[in-house]
Amino acid sequence: MPYTVSVLFLVLGWIPLSISMRPLSPDPCDPRSLPKPQALRLDQMTVLINGYAESRIPLLRSIAAAYTTSPSVASVLILWGDPSTPSETLSQLTRNLSVSSAGTAPITVLRQSSDSLNARFLPRPSITTRSVLICDDDVEIDSTSVEFAFKIWASNRNRLVGFFARSHDMDLSRRAWIYTVHPDKYSIMLTKFVIMKTESLYEYSCEGGPAMAEARGVVDQMRNCEDILMNFVVAEKVNGGPVLVGAEKARDWGDSRNGGSGQEERAWEVGLSRRSDHRKRRGECIRDFHRILSKMPLRYSYGKVVNSIGEQGLCDKGGKLVLCDHQVTQ
Repeated sequence: MPYTVSVLFLVLGWIPLSISMRPLSPDPCDPRSLPKPQALRLDQMTVLINGYAESRIPLLRSIAAAYTTSPSVASVLILWGDPSTPSETLSQLTRNLSVSSAGTAPITVLRQSSDSLNARFLPRPSITTRSVLICDDDVEIDSTSVEFAFKIWASNRNRLVGFFARSHDMDLSRRAWIYTVHPDKYSIMLTKFVIMKTESLYEYSCEGGPAMAEARGVVDQMRNCEDILMNFVVAEKVNGGPVLVGAEKARDWGDSRNGGSGQEERAWEVGLSRRSDHRKRRGECIRDFHRILSKMPLRYSYGKVVNSIGEQGLCDKGGKLVLCDHQVTQ
């Protein structure tokens, strides 16, 4: 039976540190191994951080530690996706986390049994909440925005809620689906940061029969597009698009447009989006999913939910046209 290295600690003054070998469930889709939905708590969420590159560990430590301080976070699971990483490296990560974490939410480091991107959506018995926050190891979100996004999800529990949106579209000249960005609409929420109901993990990994199995195979073949497939799954269930939320500060270290020479500034070098054909490959995924699933469930959403409401009217103050609640100094 395959095993995973699991390291758990609580940041409550004195920090007990334990390292254990825990067997993976032979069938993560066995509902008997999962908590009953009615037993899951609604007032908090579980954070699932996808980690892979050792060069990003310092950044991962900072991001994971920040999530432990959020009152909306029940626990943080770091899903380590490189099975070849030495156990000592992950043990050192855990020891460093025990020092740097300032919150009360427990952190677990789980070594995945494979490097499949599908594994980030596996149902897990350790998830005790009705919602999960799926995020990458190179995106930092301010705490106020995290709390606001969770509040918005609580009012839209069947939809994907996040900060990073993209779109699908039809290239009429080629009569083919493409992956793109529109300035006024969106249909895909990226897993850089996205909140969803926990049941969506089961729907992605365990339902859909042979067609979904083939679609997950495309994810493995392309080593990409698991987020697009999750958007297909959720949009099909709700017949609607995701919800885009405005963040006060969303630092994306993995964006290839980053510059600089420091270790964190170069985090983008190991990201999937750095590939020159990234957008083309994701367009191929959309076309493959459409063909395999025989449907196009993606739906457009419009607008963005923001955390503050300012004055919209303009007034003449001192010969200047400014927002009416703006104070003009003479």
